[in-house]
Amino acid sequence: MENESRAHGLDFEAPIVELENRISELRSFSESSEIDLSGQLEELEKKCEEKKKAIYTHLNPWQRVQIARHPQRPLTSDYIQGFVSDFLELHGDGAFRDDPAIVTGLGRIRGRKVMIVGHRKGRTNPEKVACNFGMPHPEGYRKAMKKMRLAEKFNIPIISFINTAGAFPGIEAEERGQAFVVAKNLQGMASLRVPVIAIVIGEGGSGGAIGIGVADRILMLENSYYSVISPEGCAAILWKDASHAPRAAEILKLTSSDLSRFGIVDEVITEPIGGAHREHREMLRRVEETILRHLEEITDIDPDLRKEQRFRKYMDIGRFADQQEQALEDQG
Repeated sequence: MENESRAHGLDFEAPIVELENRISELRSFSESSEIDLSGQLEELEKKCEEKKKAIYTHLNPWQRVQIARHPQRPLTSDYIQGFVSDFLELHGDGAFRDDPAIVTGLGRIRGRKVMIVGHRKGRTNPEKVACNFGMPHPEGYRKAMKKMRLAEKFNIPIISFINTAGAFPGIEAEERGQAFVVAKNLQGMASLRVPVIAIVIGEGGSGGAIGIGVADRILMLENSYYSVISPEGCAAILWKDASHAPRAAEILKLTSSDLSRFGIVDEVITEPIGGAHREHREMLRRVEETILRHLEEITDIDPDLRKEQRFRKYMDIGRFADQQEQALEDQG
């Protein structure tokens, strides 16, 4: 996986990729020639770590969006395979068809029963096409809600993995009631009596993300983003030119640090230096431990109180703007 990440290096990662390639070449030469180059390797590895820290501690919002979309970033399927045991995928919405852009199923995380719901993007090109690049149709959201109701029936907590550019905007999706189905999911998830934890692991785009994202706890990976619109979509609307996406990313305040500061996100899960795409195992370990910790905190809350707290959580979003407006009115 590390070799694949180097092959898909982003523009601003070029100095890191160059050092990693030199380390790989030197190590291969050392092994084939049986010449001890440990000193040079140690020096290069130290230099590479310093370069990672220098670059990754000063990322701008657009660079974080690029990392969130990295082709080797862990996907929902990686988290399921990594720490969800006895996973049994559940298919179908009971009305139209099974949408592969949404994966649902029962499993266990360290012995705890959970219902998994998540966006599925696919890794290879055929998988991406089959999953519609992680952009669900209405039947995907119906499937998710149907399985969440099943979890509620058997008192099983729900873990939602968010990673989509948005719900599919095609004509066929609109004909089948895309907006209505997403709205029904918001209403349905708000009324669930079981614990719900949502994790933004990559892209969190528009209603397509929140369609499976109404939760008691909202978590974000450090280099993910969560926004009402993609930077490209925002730029196309404001400036009629998608090339202004970096500027839009800055204005949208879509990073994990922004949303944590606004009180929208409950916890930001720190990624390994260099991004989650470079250290899959470590990222999976961190996500698993964070899920279990939050589950422990909210499992024993009374269901009625949980619903009330969840409702208040979302009603409080945007209060900062209301207070600012009120302050201006008071000054006037």
